Amino acid sequence: MTTESPSEFNHLETLPTAALLAGMNQLDQTVPQAVARALPQLEALVEATVARLGAGGRLFYIGAGTSGRLGILDASECPPTFGVPHGVVVGIIAGGDTAIRKAVENAEDDAQQAWQDLQAYDITAKDIVVGIAASGRTPYVIGGLEQARQHGLATGCIVCNADSAVAAAAEFPVEVVTGPEFVTGSTRLKAGTAQKLALNMLTTATFIRLGRVKGNKMVDMQLSNAKLVDRGEKMLMDELGLEQSKAAELLELHGSVRAALAAYSGH
Repeated sequence: MTTESPSEFNHLETLPTAALLAGMNQLDQTVPQAVARALPQLEALVEATVARLGAGGRLFYIGAGTSGRLGILDASECPPTFGVPHGVVVGIIAGGDTAIRKAVENAEDDAQQAWQDLQAYDITAKDIVVGIAASGRTPYVIGGLEQARQHGLATGCIVCNADSAVAAAAEFPVEVVTGPEFVTGSTRLKAGTAQKLALNMLTTATFIRLGRVKGNKMVDMQLSNAKLVDRGEKMLMDELGLEQSKAAELLELHGSVRAALAAYSGH
């Protein structure tokens, strides 16, 4: 596992802050290149996800530790960004919600628990399960993918080592091979960054394909704070050539940029 290989840097405790930061930054620049090499695999996973969600299915992430937290983060940002209901994208972490903030001992070692956790959501063969595991060997993720596949669900994964057990368990594996970390084995660094990039791409491309973006605008975003209301007004001003006061009135009346655009165009 290259994620566990010794760091290219040594004697870190003797280095000044500037050298520590420069070293991490140097390695971080290799991450987008690793993601680029995985784009064909990521494309296949996006297509599979679009097909399931377009037919009324849901996207489930399963992971442990940093990987599990990243899945929860991505899932939590889909409703405000794309206006999809909560529950269309779901992040599940080994050890339950407690593990979001505090590590739960041995939670990732139970190969049966992920499938049990998925049962709480009445999961069906219409859904897709994506395992996230930097190492590619997490039993919680391997077991969840294997059982999901046995029950007829589509399965994918995002891993950071080649030829892993997690990738073997998934129908649509994405292998972003990031190599040794700055601090040996600390996969919250490069591997975590790679996973975040891949997750960004997975859900953003999926919801663009499903019509949740118009032009390049988040027309279905939730108007949950002043910044987003202001953004929505600017979208309407740009799209329709309106003054700010008229855009604000239209947005307040219809509750979303998409609905306001449709109503104004209907006139």
